[in-house]
Amino acid sequence: MHRGRLRVMLGAAPGVGKTYAMLEEGRRLREAGDDVIVAIVETHGRAATSSLVEGLEVLPRRRVEHRGVTLEELDVDAVLTRRPSIALVDELAHTDVPGSAHAKRWEDVEQILDAGIDVISTVNIQHIESLNDVVERITGVPQRETIPDHVLRRADQIELVDLAPQALRNRLAEGLVYPAARVDAALSNYFRLGNLTALRELALLWLADEVDSALQAYRAEHGIHRPWEARERIVVALTGGPEGETLLRRGARIAQRSGGGTLYAVHVISPDGLAKPGAANLAAQRSLVESLGGSFHQVVAERVSAALVQFARSVDATQLVVGVSRRSRVARLLGGAGTSASVIRSSGDIDVHIVSHAEAGSLGLPRFGGALPVRRKIAGFVLAALALPLVAALLSLVRSTNSLPVDTLLFQLVVVVVALVGGIWPALFSAVVAGFLLDFFFIPPLYVVRIADPMHALALVIFVVVAALVSLVVDQAARRALVAARASAEAEVLVAVAGGVLSGSDALHALVARLREAFGLQRVALLQGDTVITSDEDPALADAASRPDAIEAIQEIGENAHISLVGRPLEASDRRVLGAFASQLEAALVQRRLSTAAADAAPLAEADRLRSALLAAVGHDLRRPLAAARAAVTSLRSPDSGLQPRDREELLETADESLDALGRLISDLLDVSRLQAGVIGVHPVEVELDQVVVTVLDELDLAPGQVELELSPVAPVTADPVLLERVVENLLANALRYSPVGAVPAVTTSELGDRVQLRVVDAGPGIPLDRRDDVFLPFQRRGDTDNSTGVGLGLALAKGFVEAMGGTIEVEDTPGGGLTMVVELAAHHPSPVSVPEPAR
Repeated sequence: MHRGRLRVMLGAAPGVGKTYAMLEEGRRLREAGDDVIVAIVETHGRAATSSLVEGLEVLPRRRVEHRGVTLEELDVDAVLTRRPSIALVDELAHTDVPGSAHAKRWEDVEQILDAGIDVISTVNIQHIESLNDVVERITGVPQRETIPDHVLRRADQIELVDLAPQALRNRLAEGLVYPAARVDAALSNYFRLGNLTALRELALLWLADEVDSALQAYRAEHGIHRPWEARERIVVALTGGPEGETLLRRGARIAQRSGGGTLYAVHVISPDGLAKPGAANLAAQRSLVESLGGSFHQVVAERVSAALVQFARSVDATQLVVGVSRRSRVARLLGGAGTSASVIRSSGDIDVHIVSHAEAGSLGLPRFGGALPVRRKIAGFVLAALALPLVAALLSLVRSTNSLPVDTLLFQLVVVVVALVGGIWPALFSAVVAGFLLDFFFIPPLYVVRIADPMHALALVIFVVVAALVSLVVDQAARRALVAARASAEAEVLVAVAGGVLSGSDALHALVARLREAFGLQRVALLQGDTVITSDEDPALADAASRPDAIEAIQEIGENAHISLVGRPLEASDRRVLGAFASQLEAALVQRRLSTAAADAAPLAEADRLRSALLAAVGHDLRRPLAAARAAVTSLRSPDSGLQPRDREELLETADESLDALGRLISDLLDVSRLQAGVIGVHPVEVELDQVVVTVLDELDLAPGQVELELSPVAPVTADPVLLERVVENLLANALRYSPVGAVPAVTTSELGDRVQLRVVDAGPGIPLDRRDDVFLPFQRRGDTDNSTGVGLGLALAKGFVEAMGGTIEVEDTPGGGLTMVVELAAHHPSPVSVPEPAR
């Protein structure tokens, strides 16, 4: 049996029209003769969506009882029994009710697909698992319903249902997405214009990546290796030189002119692991390419040209930007073809741009230097000065007409040894002196500087050439050893720096201390302006650091911040590691500043959250009683209303109830303000709990059968009777509100030691464990979706009142489902009354 095909309608946000598009496609397919059924669809009360369901076959849903609430789910067995050609399944990321065959709806869809039935479904970008954290950072709302990426990637077809952000906000404002009561909160929170724009971009990019992956898979499957120029991809080669910025800007202009091309920057690292100059340039160029919208890459290879072309082919690049060589013309003649020429030869159908720049080489000689220390050069000169006369004296004792080849080889050996010890200049010196000694003492005519045989002249030239070649090899090996040792030391320093920061120590002080140790300085201080943020000093060198002749170096690390380094002068080679320290310190300073700003902004953010919640929640609750009271009063004042006495009485009662509700709301708000300010007035006295419960039942106008009472004999409690009545009233009102039909909440009392507990028990839906701390915050309602249940201050007030009376309030699960609120107060123990003894 063939597997069914999965087709997904992808949206950037709720309300863009995914379900509408799915139903439209279902109707089109049914009219084309396909057997289409609606397995499950969520219209969310939208009239336009509901109208599309009419005329389509809708399967009955599976009803599931969960914690006393009847929920409806997709009936997979019914779909398999019906066996249509195409099933419409809404909300692919939906979580099934606990106890279902599968945990997620996408697993239900997998079972349907395995049965050979095609499925059309819907999903929003925020539900994709790999994008979950990104969406949370954008919107501030965590998404608990997610779908694995591989499920979507296996889909046979993904269609983006796109809608401009402002158009979606207009639909929301017109009430086409959410009920009117939720529109204001949605527009000011999740559906802000910036949020929707970012989510739309995320959806477009994700789908573009999927299209690109599908294209790559197709090319691999059909053995197509040549790049397809579906869009321009420009690769810029960076050497670490200052010309990199010129090349990047040229590459960015090429990408921009091509209409949305992709920019890549690549730097090839030698596999020997040696540090190369230009690290600071590369860091700046990496920032530049990221600011230009491109990406930075590093690859390790021996042959730079081959690595560049291979990378360009791996990203399907269409154009490659390379700078003109910085080597001089003479150096290029001596060293052969450069990287640019090799890239052009091997680029194939990739266009190569050779860009000139200010650093391009000109006519000149290659630089000639050495890496050997001075002491080795001196040792080479000394060795030449001692060994050559000694060898000449010894050989003159055994001189013969046939000994010239041996004499020449021995002098050559001395020259090679001098080259190994001292490098190029001692080697050239020893070659010239050895040639002179050979000509003067061993080549006829003797004791004159004259060469009769041209072959002898060639031998002297070979002397010099061999000396130069050997010395160059020695110099290169010494250079590599020196750079390797330096790179190893720098790596150890940077690893120690990273370890110190990651181990949890103070990042700024750890970096400053490591910096002083790495360079053996007397004192290092980090300053911002004239203020010392942190410093580290070697106690053994404290006196030396304070002397007037102490050398101080300054390293700028950002806006108005710098490092003061007191001690030895730093060499040019030290500046690279110092730059790395400066970058780390600058990042640590930024992190510290952001942490401080976040800490300072936290109280303001909390106050703003409370203010926003107050405006969003109180707006409806204030309007409702005010509107009712105003309508009643307006009707009573109307001179031609013709109201009967009974009607007038009902209107007066409505106005009275509305004003009472308004008074309670204002009283609750004032009490919350007093609790947060810590000025709530508490007057503790001896209170009987059963009397409090009876009073609350009267206040709520509850009949005996509406609440189950299990009031055990308990000791009186020490509490404020008014506050305690409000606590019990709020808890019992919540229990009544969320109890399912037919279930009666219960109120029980018990005593344990010197503590008395009052429990309010319901069999409602309960509260998830991770949300229980939130229920005691102001302006919180279960689900935060209904404005008809008050402002959400009841539990916040209850907690504040109970704690003000020295008690506690906790949340527990009700056995069998539901929620139990436990109020615990101190039992009242009257002080013993002392009776004076009668006078004698």
